[in-house]
Amino acid sequence: MKVSLLNFTSGQTVSASIISAGEIPLPSLTDGWRFNFRKNSRLQGAQTYILVSAETPGIIEGCLIFIMRNQLEPYMSYVEISPHNQGKNKRYAHVAECLIAFACRLSFIHGSGAFKGWLAFDVLEEKKENEIRLMALYCGKYGALRFGETTTLVIPPEAGEKLIDAFLK
Repeated sequence: MKVSLLNFTSGQTVSASIISAGEIPLPSLTDGWRFNFRKNSRLQGAQTYILVSAETPGIIEGCLIFIMRNQLEPYMSYVEISPHNQGKNKRYAHVAECLIAFACRLSFIHGSGAFKGWLAFDVLEEKKENEIRLMALYCGKYGALRFGETTTLVIPPEAGEKLIDAFLK
């Protein structure tokens, strides 16, 4: 899947791709990432994707693990942008947006019945205030809805379609 990123240094749009991870070595905690994609990509039914730019095709800019819970419910198990795409000196913008839009697309492709187009995921942080801040970000920026009083969020089909239209080619 072709996408576009914004190079923060040059201000130019850069071509990028979201591809199946296949046999590509995945990042882990030892590489400065928050999640162990090497380990978690082995979850039953896990579909693992990476985002790479045309400028630096050998460097992973972000990762996504998508699964179908109970073979019905589209679920974004893990999504993370690379450490070099965080903070003031990040290399690229729109990495997270592209990966989440891609997960929304997968929810339309693989979801069935009442779950088609709905993308569920959980926000779990060590500190409650970080969890609340992150949930607010997902709700405000991506149109996610909180499921009850839990840390489970869902992106409804309408919000998913907006993300797909904005960030996927």
